[in-house]
Parts: sequence; structure tokens; C-alpha cells
Amino acid sequence: MRVVLMVIATLITLGLAAFGIVAAQKTTISFSSLAAAAGGARYVRSVTVRPPPAAAVRIAAAGATTLSSPVSSDAPAGAAPMHIAENAVPAVPIAENAVPAMPAPAKVTAPSQASPAVSNIPVCDKPGGIGLSRIVEIDTTGGPAFGFEHFKQYDFLRDKEVVLTFDDGPWPANTPAVLKTLNDNCLKATFFEIGEHATWHPELTKELVAAGETIGSHTWSHKDLARNPYASDLEKAKAEIEMGVSAVHMAAGASIAPFFRFPDLQHPPAMLAYLASRNIATFSTDIDSRDFKMHRPEQVIKSVMRQLERRGKGIVLLHDFRHNTAEALPELLRQLKAGGYGIVHMVPRAPVTTLPQYDKMVMQQDKLSVTNTRPISSVVRTIGRN
Repeated sequence: MRVVLMVIATLITLGLAAFGIVAAQKTTISFSSLAAAAGGARYVRSVTVRPPPAAAVRIAAAGATTLSSPVSSDAPAGAAPMHIAENAVPAVPIAENAVPAMPAPAKVTAPSQASPAVSNIPVCDKPGGIGLSRIVEIDTTGGPAFGFEHFKQYDFLRDKEVVLTFDDGPWPANTPAVLKTLNDNCLKATFFEIGEHATWHPELTKELVAAGETIGSHTWSHKDLARNPYASDLEKAKAEIEMGVSAVHMAAGASIAPFFRFPDLQHPPAMLAYLASRNIATFSTDIDSRDFKMHRPEQVIKSVMRQLERRGKGIVLLHDFRHNTAEALPELLRQLKAGGYGIVHMVPRAPVTTLPQYDKMVMQQDKLSVTNTRPISSVVRTIGRN
């Protein structure tokens, strides 16, 4: 009898074990059919049969994909793309023998301060043209200062990037020659114009504006504001700055950038503070070509390229006032392209605002010729030619 009872007990135990295996298979089959019905996504599945609440199902996409859009190098720190790691399987508790419900799609929360969309720059359609590598927008709130020669905080250029800047224009023959070279290479630059020069040649400033160049200011008459009488008379210094802004704005006939460069790169602290109060950015330079000391174009080219080889990148200071610079620019750009350098164009987030009292002061500079309001093309006309 004892043997019979032992046999019966063994059969019962085996029967219960077989029932458990069948139930587990049913659970697996049910889950697999649900997963297949959910779409074409392939899942890596792991099922652990344990007493509740430890039972869990872990699910992961086979082949991780990035959920967020690619993040540009200009994105703020910490804004890393979100990833689902391959075969990373979050635990989802389920009741024993229950068919697990499909997990809800992952909810991706956008960053609180998303980077603005970045547009692609059209490919240069000019034979041999360089084309821009990047366009950067400058927020001048609070008067930030740029140029490693004097200001170290905002070094926004990557390796092998160059910003082209031109001072002291506009000037006949030279500025148009510089503009033509830029156009032939699908490039843009920043021009820091002297107010008086802009009033003498407003048509040249308008040509730059029409071509999409960035226009800043460089004082009214190129006075060194670190020397007297400007160093000791802040009102005179302010007038020299503001009249330059007003004059260039008037010559442009359009908005200009709140970008300013001090003559001779002399930066009186009081004037830096004043520009900051006006939300005007100050630009020094990384690489001074010293083209104002050079007479031959090849000297200008050698000066710039040698400094770039040492530094690797930079805001380059040139002068469209100088004929040797205008002559040097085509070959300089060819060498920059051959050296793998990219050209970056700076644009302002918002335009500068002129001050009415200084607008009036600029207009009074021509107070003896108050009727000179018509453009030269309507006053003087060629009627005969040899």
C-alpha cells in the first residue's frame, strides 16, 4: 500500500509540473502574438517566472535609434541627444500567468530651451568659390566683446575657421574690389565703416548692404578715444562713437549691426561700459594683418597666413581703405581654401538703434548745403563721351 501511495504522489507531482510548463508556454505565445500585432518593430524579449511581485518582462528595440533630432555643436551644454540603448530592457512587473499589456510609447520631453533651427547654407555656384562654412548670430545684449588680442571670454570659432573684417571704408575703387572678390567666392564679411567716409560715399555702403554684408561702425572720424581730448571728455568720446553709428546708418539706408571697433584697437574702460549700456558689441581682433604698414599684396597674404598657421583660426583685421589689401584678397582667399580654412559670417540678432541728437549732429555737418538731398545720379548726368 505504501508503494502505491508513493507512486500516486509522484504522478500528481509530475502532473502539476507539466501544467506549469504549459501555462508558461501559453504566456509566451500570447505575448509574442501581441508584440507581432503591434507592428514591424523587433523586440528582444526576456521572461522570468517568479512569485509576484518579482515577475517581470523586459523589452527593448533590436537596434537602438536616436529619438531626438541631431544636436548641433552650438547647442547649450547638457543638451545631449536622447538614446535608447540596444537591448536595454526596462522591467515591467506583471501578475503571475497574466498576459502582459504592451508598454505605452516612450514620451520624449523636449528641452526647456531648445536650440533654434539651423539652416543649410547654399552651395557656392561660382567656379572655384569657397562659400561660407558657417553663419553665427551675435546677441549684443550687455555689450559683449570679441577678439582674443584683448578679450578672452567669447572664443566662438572652431579650429580652421576665419572671420573676415574690414576697417576704414567705404572707399572708392578699393571697397568695390573687395566686394567683387567676396561675391566671386560666395562669401560675406563684416565692414566697420568710418562715419565721415560713409557720408562721402553712401552709394558704396548701400552696395555692401545690398550684397548682404554685415555693416558696423568705427567712430565718426577715426579718433583715438584713449587720448585727449576724448580720454578726458567723455561727452566728446560718446559723440565720436554715436555720430559714427548715425552716419553709417544714414548712408546704409537700412538697419546696421550693433557692432563697433575702436580706432587703433584702443579700448578706454569708460567707453566699453558706455557701449555695454547701449547693447553694442565691441570687436578687437585675433589676427591683425598690419596691412596698413605694407605696400605689396604678397606681404599682406604672408602676414595673415603665417599668423593663422600659428593660431589655427581667428577674426582677421583687414582694411578695405587700402589698395594693397584689395589686390591681395583674391590670392589670400585661394590660399585659405587650399589650407582647409572655412569662412564664418557674423550677423546681429537685432539692429542698432541710433540716438536722435546724434542723428541731428550728423545732418548738421552739411549745414551749408541744406539743399543737397538729391542723389548724384539725378544731379549730374553724362551727355557726351569721347
